[in-house]
Amino acid sequence: MDPMTWLMFALAMLVLTASPGPSVLLGISKAITIGMEAALYAVIGSTCAIVCIITLSFSGLGLILASSELAFSTVKWCGAAYLIYLGLRALMTKTIDSDGRTDTAAPSTDSPSRWSHWLSGFLVGASNPKSIVFFTALFPQFIDTNGHMFTQYCLFVITFVVIEMSLLMLYASFGHRTSQWWQQPGRLQWFNKATGGLFIGAGVLLAASAR
Repeated sequence: MDPMTWLMFALAMLVLTASPGPSVLLGISKAITIGMEAALYAVIGSTCAIVCIITLSFSGLGLILASSELAFSTVKWCGAAYLIYLGLRALMTKTIDSDGRTDTAAPSTDSPSRWSHWLSGFLVGASNPKSIVFFTALFPQFIDTNGHMFTQYCLFVITFVVIEMSLLMLYASFGHRTSQWWQQPGRLQWFNKATGGLFIGAGVLLAASAR
């Protein structure tokens, strides 16, 4: 692959990942409310979802899904429903202030597993069917049909994974660094309401989107 082609692909992935979206919001939210380990597993889950989408797009299956109104609508409505569910769950989360005072009710003592953090990241990453359309339209611009396809696929995936995980963890690290400020009385409850509203808004926008 020509180095300039790879550089253009890397820049495209940088712009795509740096743009705030549901995966960024999820990573920041988990870093603030739970911790960096939870954020890491959510980031890994989101990255795995996009790698699956890249694989589908590279193999040609993405073109079939992108051209199918039924497949697009199914993924869209499932994704919108999950984002709205995350929003409602954030809105209903009970928090304990730094002085030990509970807002309205005692929080659950159940600690989400690493698997649940990974799964939430995976579902958020896979929730937007436009990712399939985007990567299906993007890859033909960078693929060298005279080159080795599997080598190019591996290079694309490695480049994406490095950029995606680096930037998402950078966002999560920022959230974690501000977590003590958010733990002050009343602020965490406000944060949950804000993130809940953003997730619901993202779900509504996804539901209203057209192919």
